[in-house]
Amino acid sequence: MTVSQSETQTLNLYDRDFYLWIEETLRLLREGKLAEIDVANLIEEIEDMGKSQKQAVRSNLIVLLMHLLKYQYQPEKRSGSWKYTIREHRRRLNEAFQDSPSLRNYLAEVFDRCYQNARKEAADETELPLNVFPSESPFTPEQTLDGDFLPEQ
Repeated sequence: MTVSQSETQTLNLYDRDFYLWIEETLRLLREGKLAEIDVANLIEEIEDMGKSQKQAVRSNLIVLLMHLLKYQYQPEKRSGSWKYTIREHRRRLNEAFQDSPSLRNYLAEVFDRCYQNARKEAADETELPLNVFPSESPFTPEQTLDGDFLPEQ
């Protein structure tokens, strides 16, 4: 199978000017010129988009869980900024789930692992011993995402 001159130009474009490559790929898709599309790089970019979405879920969930732990186990240090962080990361997660409902299933898959990371980070940030925080999440996934839920000691 030979590579057309147009396909070679598109392949080179990916390395030279990524945004222009996106625009050119969109144009080729809209025009139905599928044979001219840089398929290998398009597949890679679509895979990366999925990985990026999952990474965002994990990252936001860890920050959210860490702040819920801090809120529960350091009531004397509660602040508006902690409430803001809790609200902001809930918003980010809920927006991600509105855009991609199947990501909710992913949250269920990674919830326990993210809690373990959040637990360690909460111990680091608060300088409390790790064993102060439960080894299993005291919050359900539903509570974690519930905009009205704040833990009490």
